[in-house]
Amino acid sequence: MPHIFDADVVTPVLRHMNGDHADDNRLIARAFADTGDGAVTDAVMIGFDGDGGVWEVTRDAAVSELRVAWPGGRISDRPAVRREVVAIYDAACARLGIEPRPHA
Repeated sequence: MPHIFDADVVTPVLRHMNGDHADDNRLIARAFADTGDGAVTDAVMIGFDGDGGVWEVTRDAAVSELRVAWPGGRISDRPAVRREVVAIYDAACARLGIEPRPHA
């Protein structure tokens, strides 16, 4: 059973990802979603748990859900969420052949 984070952890992470990292959400969707369903036109992070992150991916008018496992394995604390989202971003860049931006 994956760790379930409280709303006081999930809500600010989702707000940050969707407000400040919308391009990263689309990049992650492009890298990890099935490629046969058309080009990704939008992606929004809609949740996460101890096993991975979840995005709502839009292609044309079709919406689907994408779950990406945390690269480092299961997590159970707030600092690990940031670390693993950054790891997913870096993995997405590697898959797409894009140079990742430096992380603060």
